[in-house]
Amino acid sequence: MPQPRPAATANTPWAGGDLVPARWYDGRSSRPRPALVGFWPTAQGPSLVLHPVQPVQGGGGAAPLTYRHAQVGWPETWHAQRVQQRLVVDLQDGGSLEVDDAPRWHAALRAAGQRPTLAHRMQTRWTTLAAVVALAAVGLTLFYRYGTPWAATQLTRFVPLSWEIALAGDALARMDDGYLQPSQLPAARQAELRQRFDNLVAQAPPALQRYGGYAPRYTLSFRSGMQANAFALPGGAIVVTDDLVREAQGRQLGDAAIVGVLAHEIGHVAHRHTTRLLVEQGVLNVGLGLALGDVSALLSTGSALLTGLAYRRSHEREADCFAVALMGEARLPTAPMADLLLALAREERDQEKGQDEGGGPAAAPASRPASSPRAREASVLSLLSSHPDTVQRAQALRTGSLAGCAR
Repeated sequence: MPQPRPAATANTPWAGGDLVPARWYDGRSSRPRPALVGFWPTAQGPSLVLHPVQPVQGGGGAAPLTYRHAQVGWPETWHAQRVQQRLVVDLQDGGSLEVDDAPRWHAALRAAGQRPTLAHRMQTRWTTLAAVVALAAVGLTLFYRYGTPWAATQLTRFVPLSWEIALAGDALARMDDGYLQPSQLPAARQAELRQRFDNLVAQAPPALQRYGGYAPRYTLSFRSGMQANAFALPGGAIVVTDDLVREAQGRQLGDAAIVGVLAHEIGHVAHRHTTRLLVEQGVLNVGLGLALGDVSALLSTGSALLTGLAYRRSHEREADCFAVALMGEARLPTAPMADLLLALAREERDQEKGQDEGGGPAAAPASRPASSPRAREASVLSLLSSHPDTVQRAQALRTGSLAGCAR
C-alpha cells in the first residue's frame, strides 16, 4: 500500500526535485483529480510521491501518497529522441496517472536517480539491441554445444535404472509390432553368441564404467527384418540382426567381428548415451524433473523419441574406445570388427548411390535386402549412426589405437 508523506507547502518546499502536473484517476471515480507528482531517491530506485491538489470531501488537503519503485508501472520509451506526448502511469490499486508533459516527467525522474535499464536501452538504441542479440546467439550456441551435453551427463546420474528398462521394453515392443521380426538363426547359434556375449560382459573392468554404481543387466537378443546392424537400448538391452551375423560369416571374419560390435554396443550402454540424448531433448524442463525423481512425463513419450535420435560423434568415439579397451581385456583383435564395419558402410554407400541413380531398391546387394523407411529410421541408434566418420573409425579400429581415448 502507498505510504503517506508530509505535503510540500509554501514554507516547506518539496525536497525531492521538480513536481510534474498530472491527472489522477483514483479508481473510485471516473473523473480525474489534479495532482502533482514528484520522485524520491531510494536504493531500490525512485519512489513516486503523489500530491493530490484538490481537497478531499470533508475539508482539508489530502496527504501525499508514496508508491515504491516496484509498485509503479513505469511507462516505456521506444525512441531516444522522440518521446511520446502523453504518458500513462499504472499505480496498481492506486489507479493511474496521465501526464501531458513527458519531457518534464523524464527530467525529474533522471534527477531522482533513475537510470535506463538494459531493456530500455535495447528499445531506444539499435546498437545495444544488436549487441545483445549477438551475445545471446553466441551464448545459445555455446550452451547447445557444450552446456547441454554437460548438463545432460550430470542429470543422467539421477535417472533410475528401472526407468531405462521400462523405456527399452516399450521401445522394443513398438519395433516388434512394426518392422522387426523373430530371428531365423538356429537356437544353437544364438546360444553360442549369447555365451560369448556373457563372457565379454564378465571381463569388463570397473575402470571402464562411466557412472559409478550403475549396474545394468546386459541382455542379447536377435531379430530379423532389418539390415545388418546392431543397436543398444537403455538399461542393457542389445539387439543384433540376423543379417549382421550372416554378413560376418559370409566375409569369413569369424565371431571376433561380432564380438567387437557387441563390445561397441556395451560401451553405449555403459556410457548411457541414449539416456543422455533423451535428457538433452528437454534439459531445461525435463532435466529438473529427472533430478527431482519425476520421470513420468518423459516415460510416456521417451519410447517414441528413442528411434528418432542419432548418437553424437563424441558418443561413437567413446563407444569405440570402450570396445578397444574391452577387446584388449578379452585378448581379442579389433581388426575383424573394423573390416565388418567398413564392409557394411561401403555396401550401404553403394546402395544409396544406386538409388540416387534410379536403381531403386533393386540396386541393393542380394545378400542384404533393402530396408523399409521405418527400419532405416529405427536404425539410427546403431553401429553405423555416424556415417561421415565410418571409414576413419574403421581404420583406427584396425590398429586398436584411437585418438582421444583415455589411457
